Amino acid sequence: MATAKPSEILTIKEVADFLKVTERTIYRLAAAKQIPAFKVGGSWRFSQADIAEWIKQQAVDDRIAEKTPRTEQKSRGRK
Repeated sequence: MATAKPSEILTIKEVADFLKVTERTIYRLAAAKQIPAFKVGGSWRFSQADIAEWIKQQAVDDRIAEKTPRTEQKSRGRK
């Protein structure tokens, strides 16, 4: 993929290549509104700036999850 400008609009294939996942994964994330996306004429499109911000947010969320006690997991399965 060519170096994208911050305001560039990307396709599913370009986002999948950038994130090194399958196009199907990106489609599922977009359809579930788990990644910032919008449709143009029925085709998914992505703002590269929004994807960059989403990546940063994922890293923050991961750090928060690592610091959060997992008491829910301990209580699961017990009745």
